[in-house]
Amino acid sequence: MPIDYGRRLTGKDRTRGGNRHLGWALAFIAGATNAGAFLAVKQYTSHMTGMVSSMADSLVLGDFPLAASALGGVISFVAGAATSAVLVNYARRRQLKSQFALPLLLEAALLLLFGVIGARLATMHGLFVPGTVVLLCFIMGLQNAVITKVSRSEIRTTHITGLVTDIGIELGKLVYWNRIQEDPSLRVMADRDRLLVLSLLVFAFALGGVLGAIGFQRIGYATTIPLAVILVLMAGVPAADDVKDYLGRNDH
Repeated sequence: MPIDYGRRLTGKDRTRGGNRHLGWALAFIAGATNAGAFLAVKQYTSHMTGMVSSMADSLVLGDFPLAASALGGVISFVAGAATSAVLVNYARRRQLKSQFALPLLLEAALLLLFGVIGARLATMHGLFVPGTVVLLCFIMGLQNAVITKVSRSEIRTTHITGLVTDIGIELGKLVYWNRIQEDPSLRVMADRDRLLVLSLLVFAFALGGVLGAIGFQRIGYATTIPLAVILVLMAGVPAADDVKDYLGRNDH
């Protein structure tokens, strides 16, 4: 990956193009991780709406272990998002170039951990919550928070309900019939550029899901290792720049 592109992708100086490319890459990784998680523990770990609904249903039905498991997943997702915010703000206060790269490097390390010891984590049930669910929900919260901060809430990558809704809105605008004599200020116009971005995010998530499921079926937990490598390649340049700056200051 070219060095300058790596800086644009995860560095502190943001561009709209850099945000979109990062969003597409992270949507692919989220889709692959989510699909792998379902095959591992029969549970989608990025879908907090489903987690909360499962918790509510389980409480009513008296299935308290399942309710506790869903609650644990939500808490872990929130903890991941909070960790991402802490890392970004810590780096920003110190004017580091890697303020958005740090959470992605942590995500890479956790995905690598999952790939290496995922099978063992699946047997660990603390507070009724498998270790895999706790780890993967944390990873999804971590990732979703960083892309939210990078894009100023324009892009989400770990779930697509909002994306599909926005696609529907733009399609509704696209097919809306404007009368020829109508006041131009009242004309309904679709944002074709936004529609393309949203569609590619959904496509990237779906593609990641398909490849992640295939990979998990064939090679198991190790499927997450290439995903971790992709994250390191994307986030490594700003981090390396900070290390270089640090060493340069200490040489004087």
